[in-house]
Amino acid sequence: MVKKIKDKKNMESLKKTAKAYGTVSEEEVKAKFKDDKEVLKDILEEEDLVEIEKEVVEEKKEIKPYQRKDRKVEERIAHLAGWVPKTKLGKDVRNGKIKKIDEILDSNQKIIEDEIVDLLLPIKTDLIAIGHAKGKFGGGKRRAWRQTQRITQEGGVMTFSAMAIVGDENGHIGIGVGKAAETLPARDKATRKAKLNLMKIKRACSAFDCSCDDPHSIPFKVEGKAGSVRVIFTPAPQGTGLVVASELKKLLKMAGIKDIYSKTFGKKRTTFNLIKAAIDALEKTNKK
Repeated sequence: MVKKIKDKKNMESLKKTAKAYGTVSEEEVKAKFKDDKEVLKDILEEEDLVEIEKEVVEEKKEIKPYQRKDRKVEERIAHLAGWVPKTKLGKDVRNGKIKKIDEILDSNQKIIEDEIVDLLLPIKTDLIAIGHAKGKFGGGKRRAWRQTQRITQEGGVMTFSAMAIVGDENGHIGIGVGKAAETLPARDKATRKAKLNLMKIKRACSAFDCSCDDPHSIPFKVEGKAGSVRVIFTPAPQGTGLVVASELKKLLKMAGIKDIYSKTFGKKRTTFNLIKAAIDALEKTNKK
């Protein structure tokens, strides 16, 4: 009861002050100015409001969504812009005498500078999972870095190796292996070597139950070998897909092959040799 009496007295005192000083309660202000435009109408004229709305619309048009740029791509473009070739082949490419990578590969010229490949091809890169990460209770998963250790008097010296593949998804492929004391330098070495080992493969439609003009498979049956691993590739009709291991799919997609059958023998879990055997088989597609 005491609280209610106090609240009533407070309300009455507020009303008296509002009448004395000509102030308005919050409820009346909210009811009067529900929209921002009504507030502006009281202050500004209609012409001024139209001009303000036009300016707001123009500002919204000028604001563009933020596009994230890849730092590696920007660095590579800047590097190519300031590249000074040291070999005769590099100078011919830089001057525009050689405009296609096939001119170099068909003449069996050796590529020593990886910038040549970057200038002539829209190259893509990927890493092959050749390592293994240990997990609890015997678990674990594949990873891109293969870790080895050399025991010395000072202790164990760690070495990381990586296998990279490059390609343009249009009949050009290359692989490379890099080793270093850290992971990122090993990846960069592998990518550079893959570009220097670039080769051209032949594609065609040669499956007995397919007669299209699209070069989606290989021209004939080929076999490759590396260590104990043996890989056989057979042409497949359109729509079959890549009937191969998951790591071989990366390689064949880079080469631009869409449909293929495969058969493997030996210790296939050794991904290192599996990729090498696949490259050996794809290289044989160039034989006449």
